[in-house]
Amino acid sequence: MASIRRRGKTWFAEVYKNGDRDAKSHRTKAEAAAWALQREAELTGKKLPEKSLKEALERYAREVATTRPGERWETLRCASLARMAIAKRRIGELDASHLAEWRDERLRSVSAATVRREIAFLRSVFDVARREWRWMRINPLDDVRRPPAPPSRKRRVPAAEVDRVTMALGYDGGIPENASQRVALSFLFALETAMRSGEIVGLTWSNVSAKSVRLPKTKNGDDREVPLSRRAREILGLLPRDGETVFGLNHALRDALFRKARDRAEVENLHFHDSRAEAIWRLSKKLDVMELARMIGHRDLRSLMIYYQTTADELADQLD
Repeated sequence: MASIRRRGKTWFAEVYKNGDRDAKSHRTKAEAAAWALQREAELTGKKLPEKSLKEALERYAREVATTRPGERWETLRCASLARMAIAKRRIGELDASHLAEWRDERLRSVSAATVRREIAFLRSVFDVARREWRWMRINPLDDVRRPPAPPSRKRRVPAAEVDRVTMALGYDGGIPENASQRVALSFLFALETAMRSGEIVGLTWSNVSAKSVRLPKTKNGDDREVPLSRRAREILGLLPRDGETVFGLNHALRDALFRKARDRAEVENLHFHDSRAEAIWRLSKKLDVMELARMIGHRDLRSLMIYYQTTADELADQLD
């Protein structure tokens, strides 16, 4: 049922259907009546709103991404996808053929892993637009095949490469004097703790205790306490407590300085995140799978079994 009434110099239209309520002010009574008629049709499911995928991405960035642990990355992904040609289409008219064409075009310029992440993200946007906003009736990605998953990355980080990168960052021990040296210490800290880059950059002194650090907001949404090795404690002891965050870095600065140092050191195919996998490999020699899962925040123990692969010769040594 629509209600239209005058408010000063404008006309106020209010619609209430099936428990949903919406309202908007208009310049004229005719505009208010036309809007109310269209909005009633939308709320009853007879007509979808004239909204583009770009508008959905912008609304998702404002209302949904800001409530999630990965807010920064989801907001950036919304902005990136909103610039693509497919974002101009009406979201309610998108079907599997449109998304399959977009997928194939993306695969010509980015990796399959990137496309898989973008598909997963768009699926979330479509689900919200369908269930909560009533901007579409189906999720068109339900009938779109994802690219095959690439082989899992198994990049080890040998000590020689660690030394070359830290030297390229200008660090050879002692108290850090600049941002590059703090990046070097953050890399060494990651190798000791298996903490993610975002967790390290966001670590505050208020969450550091004598032998552990507390992560109140992790990737999976849980709190986590990370025990610190002697070397990890030594690294923290070198950092001045002159700010809120421990390492005094942000994501962009950490990323830029690390990449430049890696290239100067002529270390190929090394990402900062490889430090997490390397740390897990090392920790698997000291902790059982349950202890390791608790420390690094993994819920699926099967995903950790790759780090416990032992050769027959190594097992034979244990039997002696």
